[in-house]
Amino acid sequence: MDKAIMKTAWGKPVHIIRFCRTLLIVLAVAVCLATLMGCGNSALETERKAAMQGYADAQYYLGVMYDLGDGVAEDDAEAVKWYRMAAEQGYADAQYNLGVKYAEGEGVPENAAEAMKWYRKAVEQGNARAQNNLGVMYKKGVGVPEDDFWGWENDTEAVKWYRKAAEQGNATAQSNLGVMYENGEGVPKDDVVAYAWYSAAAASGHDNGCENRDDIKRRLTLSQLEKGQVMAREIFERIEKR
Repeated sequence: MDKAIMKTAWGKPVHIIRFCRTLLIVLAVAVCLATLMGCGNSALETERKAAMQGYADAQYYLGVMYDLGDGVAEDDAEAVKWYRMAAEQGYADAQYNLGVKYAEGEGVPENAAEAMKWYRKAVEQGNARAQNNLGVMYKKGVGVPEDDFWGWENDTEAVKWYRKAAEQGNATAQSNLGVMYENGEGVPKDDVVAYAWYSAAAASGHDNGCENRDDIKRRLTLSQLEKGQVMAREIFERIEKR
């Protein structure tokens, strides 16, 4: 039976990724502003002031605060507002998060075309999560032109974007790419290659990657398993060299 890709496909909004780097930058900006203003402000107030000054990092982080309800009441619409400000300045993680909001209808009406628009902007900057989610859109046929070949063209595009994200080390994309190889969707069916990509995802602790790897492993011959393990090591080496 073909594995369902839906459970493993979507990447989530970037909340923790680059969080420490962003926080350090934002705090530095906040300290400078507070010093210049000669007053002490709450974290939220200083973040908001920095965001209003046009700092994309601060706008993004403020969006995250509203998205998570971190120090403020959770508010998807307010999160979208700040993500949009940062996204329009070219901040890739904000573009990705804004795409997710449109895809899931959180804080804005669900709109696949808008989700695709913002994923593509993030993809232009090499954002791996956006690449994965763009692949999902093609696999599901959402927000993309319908093809006339029983989904083959969309599957090929899905594989293309999963591969780009997978080669950057994105575990969800690695698991998704494994599914495509196992099911023979967009690529020739190949359980050995599927095993290799599942192994890559499993190495990052991806639950579905672990489950899919262990499942397909039982169907491989010893020779196939050894070949798959070699492929997996080659994947790890490529990613480490990036």
